[in-house]
Amino acid sequence: MRGLLAHFAIRWLATGLGLWIAAAILGPDRLSVGTSWQTVAGAGFFLALVNMAIRPILVVLSFPAIILSLGVFMLIINGLLILLADWLYEPLFVKNLGVAIIAGIIVGLVNYLVTRVLEDLK
Repeated sequence: MRGLLAHFAIRWLATGLGLWIAAAILGPDRLSVGTSWQTVAGAGFFLALVNMAIRPILVVLSFPAIILSLGVFMLIINGLLILLADWLYEPLFVKNLGVAIIAGIIVGLVNYLVTRVLEDLK
């Protein structure tokens, strides 16, 4: 149980950091996570929760589309999950699916980098 909570906390922080970086790159007219660290943490929490709870179900249900597209359909799934987090958490603003897909790429890269750094520290 402790390992699961630690894993979720790391994902939460990495996701919040990824959203913050994506908002800085894309600009407030396309993606906004608010002005305080609390709103960034809240947006990261909701996106990490959505990724933990709903993403596995979507991946299993869309497995044929993922295989046929050689994995590119995962970008659509990531974008849809960011739009769902936008719908659940009011301070998070995402303009459209295209912006959500780009934000998903950025968040995924940040999560990958954080994971690699933490693995190297072990």
